[in-house]
Amino acid sequence: MAVSISVKDKVVIVTGGGQGIGKAYAETLAADGAKVVVAEINAENAAAVAKAIKGSGGEAIAVQTDVAKIDSAQNMAKATLDKYGRIDALVNNAAVYYGLKPAPFWDLDEADWDRVMSVNIKGIWNCCKAVIPQMIKQGKGKVINVSSTTAFIGAPFTLHYVASKGAVIAMTRSLCKEMALLAPEGEITVNAIAPGLTFSEATLSIIGSPEMAQPYLQQQTLKRQEVPADLAGAVLYLCSDASDFMSGHIMVVDGGVSLY
Repeated sequence: MAVSISVKDKVVIVTGGGQGIGKAYAETLAADGAKVVVAEINAENAAAVAKAIKGSGGEAIAVQTDVAKIDSAQNMAKATLDKYGRIDALVNNAAVYYGLKPAPFWDLDEADWDRVMSVNIKGIWNCCKAVIPQMIKQGKGKVINVSSTTAFIGAPFTLHYVASKGAVIAMTRSLCKEMALLAPEGEITVNAIAPGLTFSEATLSIIGSPEMAQPYLQQQTLKRQEVPADLAGAVLYLCSDASDFMSGHIMVVDGGVSLY
């Protein structure tokens, strides 16, 4: 039996889809025929990505979304249903990362700590609460959470970020098991992607320059910089029917560093 890795006509929400890696996810999914909801706290960025997708012949809408607020997450789900009538996949990509200031754990700012946890962990919880009930009604749906290989290998001076991405892995596994109890007759899968050091504006805002990443690059078996486009295939696969029997899996995309 032929299996197609395709998301044609599927309705996919991408949080944080207005920039960086999220933008790459949104553009790749749309190019393959998905109806993409660009859920982004920055309304201008969200609108720009949706406009570019439609300009290239794809289908997308922009929904300003603050994932840290449950009302905003619920509005995101409602806007999607009002436009498309269903939700096939949710890509929980939104996270606080850009501009974080590395520091020893005892010097991390408490406000930054709370903001990281509110978006990176609570944000996923909020979006799942808003979207999964609709997937249960449909009898099928896919949740893709975005973690990081920092949760496996550790990273100094960004304890709040690393801890939040470790929590994403734990949430992914727990939600996978809960679906067996909450939707035993359906097929609701919950998986995660764990990117490595990806050269986006957010990464450069923290490390300062590409040269600072050389020690990490030396650990890779693939000796080039990882870029957002390198992650697009993973999200495409996990949103497609080709991954229907995968759940609770953490898909590592880091050029061969963690080998997890």
